[in-house]
Amino acid sequence: MTGLRYVYAVCRPFGAALQSQLTGVAGDPPRLLNHHGLIAVVSHVPERDFAEKPLRAHLEDLDWLTRTARAHQGVIDALTVVTTPLPLRLGTVFRDDSGVRVMIEEREDALRRALDRLEGRVEWGVKVYAETEPESAPERPETGGPAEKAVSGRDYLRQRRQRARAHEETWQRAEQFASRLHETLSSYAEDSRLHAPQNAALSGAPGRNVLNAAYLVPRADSEEFVELVDRTKDEAPGMRVELTGPWAAYSFAGDIAGDVAGDVAGDVSGDATGDATGDASGEEDR
Repeated sequence: MTGLRYVYAVCRPFGAALQSQLTGVAGDPPRLLNHHGLIAVVSHVPERDFAEKPLRAHLEDLDWLTRTARAHQGVIDALTVVTTPLPLRLGTVFRDDSGVRVMIEEREDALRRALDRLEGRVEWGVKVYAETEPESAPERPETGGPAEKAVSGRDYLRQRRQRARAHEETWQRAEQFASRLHETLSSYAEDSRLHAPQNAALSGAPGRNVLNAAYLVPRADSEEFVELVDRTKDEAPGMRVELTGPWAAYSFAGDIAGDVAGDVAGDVSGDATGDATGDASGEEDR
């Protein structure tokens, strides 16, 4: 089959078979390209969609980007079941198999170091949300009952200040809880990363995201890590703790994933493989 080569991940040789019905980006089943004792997991993609200009255009199409990211993530998930992959960025494309082999040769030492670091480890994602409360009149301090209806500008401003203080206290408690939780989980995990809080308008998740973190955990310790997170879920009323994973260690792949994407950018797909796609293959779900 002709076309460009889409690269999902690099890993060490493994004996187990991938899912027989697994399809990748653009519907093409992934295959294993063995070179210098490393495996690049690749599939064919049409140049009409993944060459520089069409790829740039597709990155503006949220539906196309979502479909592509899900197909990419499906292959990574299948790999994570049978081995420890080093996931590459969404949209990592080469002209042909020879281009993939050259990449492996040029980055071989860095690829092996990254694979050594990630071997037998997975990524868990933890998010904390402060549940938003409906706007309501604050209680009257002297009675504990509902506040009186504002009958003057002074009353209105006082009630506004009370509401603002109550909301600020809620956010402070949420951030303190998130900070303590992150410290606890980081001390258990081998490594951790703090990501920017998710935008509620984009994620659709209710509440204010006060923690969006990833933790690198040995597979053998994952059950204990999950139990540790579960024990925190009822510690702070009004806080929602969400756990996702286990994932391939996107957050801990280091600079090598970006370096590979940068090499591709000069070859086929330009800067389109940069921050515009970045973590799109996993971060929405993580």
